[in-house]
Amino acid sequence: MLHFGGLPTRCPMEPSPRAQFSPLQVLGLQPLWLALLLGRPITPHQSQAASLLLMLPLSLPGGFDLVQQDRRGRKEPEAAIWGGPSSCSAGRPTQSPPVRMWLYLAALLGLYFLHRWYRERQSVEGLPEKYVLITGCDSGFGNLLAKQLDARGLRVLAACLTQQGAEQLRKATSERLQTVILDVTRTDSIAAATAWVKEQVGDKGLWGLVNNAGIAIPAAPNEWLTKDDFVKVLDVNLIGPIEVTLSVLPLVKRARGRVVNVASIMGRLSFFGGGYCPSKYGVEAFSDSLRREMLPFGVKVCVIEPGYFSTTITNPQIIIENFTRLWERLPEETKASYGESYLNAFIRATHDMQKSCNSDLSVVTRCMGHALTARHPRTRYSAGWDAKLVFLPLSYLPTWFADIVLTWSYPVPAQKV
Repeated sequence: MLHFGGLPTRCPMEPSPRAQFSPLQVLGLQPLWLALLLGRPITPHQSQAASLLLMLPLSLPGGFDLVQQDRRGRKEPEAAIWGGPSSCSAGRPTQSPPVRMWLYLAALLGLYFLHRWYRERQSVEGLPEKYVLITGCDSGFGNLLAKQLDARGLRVLAACLTQQGAEQLRKATSERLQTVILDVTRTDSIAAATAWVKEQVGDKGLWGLVNNAGIAIPAAPNEWLTKDDFVKVLDVNLIGPIEVTLSVLPLVKRARGRVVNVASIMGRLSFFGGGYCPSKYGVEAFSDSLRREMLPFGVKVCVIEPGYFSTTITNPQIIIENFTRLWERLPEETKASYGESYLNAFIRATHDMQKSCNSDLSVVTRCMGHALTARHPRTRYSAGWDAKLVFLPLSYLPTWFADIVLTWSYPVPAQKV
C-alpha cells in the first residue's frame, strides 16, 4: 500500500490493504471501545471525537496492524507501509516518518489552540442586565474590577470595608454602581449585605459573586506566630468567603451565574509561614468541591491565581512593621535561635520583593472579567508571567526540588545545625 498526501492508495500488484491505526487513534478511541464492550451508551461528544480521530491519516508512524498476517505469512515491505519507495513508487519523493509525525502533532495542537481561542472569545449576552457582587472594593483588584465592569455596563454591587472607600468608589464610577459596607468576618454584616443584595437583584438573581477580600498580615516564620495570628487571616481569606458564598448562593443559582474566588499562586506553593498560604489552599479546595456540586445547576466556579502584584498585601512598609512587631514579642530563647541578622535579612528581602511585583493590576482583573462575562470561562486563571512560567510549573515538579528552589534565598538562622 502506498501513501500520497496522507491517504492510502493501492498499487495494482499489492495484496488487499489491511486496517491500520496510529497510536494516537488507538489511544483516542479507547474510551469508545470500552463503552462498546461494557454495553454503555455512546454520548454525542464521544461520537464526534471518534469521527475526528478517524479522519486522521492512517499512515502515522507506529501504526498498529489490527489484522493478523495472512496464512502464508506474507508481509508488505516496510518502505511501502511508511510511505517510502516500493516497486510501484520508486523515485517518488516522500517525507520521512518522524517529520510526518511531528507535522500531524503540530496540526493537532494548532487546531486545539484555535478552537480554544474561538470558544474563549464568545461573550455572555445581556450583560447590562446582570448584577455582580464584589467584595474588598476599597482598593486593589476589587476596586479596579468594579470600575471596569461598571464601564462595560454591568450592574456592580461593590462591597467595601470602610465608608471612605465606598464614597471614593462612587465618585469614580457611574450611577449604576451601588456600594454596601461589608465585613466578611462578621455574620451580622454578611446577613445585612445579603438582604440588601436580594432587594437590588429581585427575581433576576445574582449573576456573579467575586470573593476578593483578603489580608496577609500577620505573616512570619510559623514559630513566631500564635493561634490567633492564624485565625485572623483565615477568617478573612477563607471562612469569610465561604460564608458570603453560602449566603448568596441561592441568588447565583437563580441566575445560573458565576462564583469567582481569588486564591493565589500560594494556594499551590507555600512560600512563608502564617495563615495566608493555608487560607489560599483552602480557597482552592472549597472552589473545587463547590464547582462539582454546582455543575447540575448551571453555575460555574472559577479560581484566580495571581502571582506577585503591587497591592496592599505586598506593601513593604506594612510587611516590615509586621515583622518588627512580631520579633519584639518573641521570647529571648527564640530570638537567640534565629538571631538579629535573620530579621534584617527578611527586611532586605521584603524590599527586593517589591521590585519584582507587577504594578499592572489589570492583568488580574482581565482574568476576573473573563470569568464573569465569557460563555466558556476557564476553571483556573494564572495571572502574571511569574505565575505562568515559574510558580505554576514549579508546583508540578517533585517536592524536594521545589524545596530547594524556594529555600535558596532564605536567611540562615544563628543556631543552624
